[in-house]
Amino acid sequence: MRALGVIGRIFIGAGVVILLFAAYQVWGTSLQEAHTQTALRHTFVSEAKSSQLEQALNQATAQDQLPTGPPVVAPTTNAPAEGQPVGDIRIPKIGINQIMVEGTNTQDLRKGPGHYTGTPLPGQSGNASVAGHRTTYGHPFYNLDGVEVGDPIVVTTVQGVFVYDTVKSDEVVSPNDNSVLQDTPGHMLTLTTCNPRFSASSRLVVVAQLAHSKLFRGVAAANPTAKAPAPQTAPPTSDALGGASDGQVLTAVLWGIVVCGVGALVL
Repeated sequence: MRALGVIGRIFIGAGVVILLFAAYQVWGTSLQEAHTQTALRHTFVSEAKSSQLEQALNQATAQDQLPTGPPVVAPTTNAPAEGQPVGDIRIPKIGINQIMVEGTNTQDLRKGPGHYTGTPLPGQSGNASVAGHRTTYGHPFYNLDGVEVGDPIVVTTVQGVFVYDTVKSDEVVSPNDNSVLQDTPGHMLTLTTCNPRFSASSRLVVVAQLAHSKLFRGVAAANPTAKAPAPQTAPPTSDALGGASDGQVLTAVLWGIVVCGVGALVL
């Protein structure tokens, strides 16, 4: 009986540790991401050395200060190095205000929303695509399901301010369905995240179309007669849509409960 008691306490202790790990995944990683976001924002502004950019970021949440004219597309440029800032993304409807980084690998998404390498940059012609965590590392896309058709998404890069209007929301696809990242005619923005919350069994997709924009002084508009980029025939950088680690939280919680339950039964 004494041996069973020891085993029971060991199981309960192990279960508590697993549950603490789950808590860290939700809250601890968010503190880590918040610190990283502060550093990224400083890097983004200081390296751009643009008073226009600083002013635009200060006005990005004021609806009356956003561009209202017809969309002007930015010229194609090289993406930043992996893990470096791409731009500022804000979704007023759900309170998102984050710095995006280049890349959607594990380390990239721990910093904030990640731009899928191989897709156009926001503001440029084609289908710019961005992934973000839903339950860990700041969970920037936690409420992405709250975005509805017509809601604006504001992206500020070193090229200008780009206001996208949501045209499709609540689309759910397989984690391996990279078709949502393929290049499309027009000037689109596609956001992906894990679905449902605390799981990685599918991906939630929001699609928006460029509605208004303002290029910064010194940035020339894209040549309207230039040849459009060829459609992508292979998924960019990854064999699955980003954010899979969000599914670890629910798994850890379930295992923690099971192990604690076994320990209680043994006692």
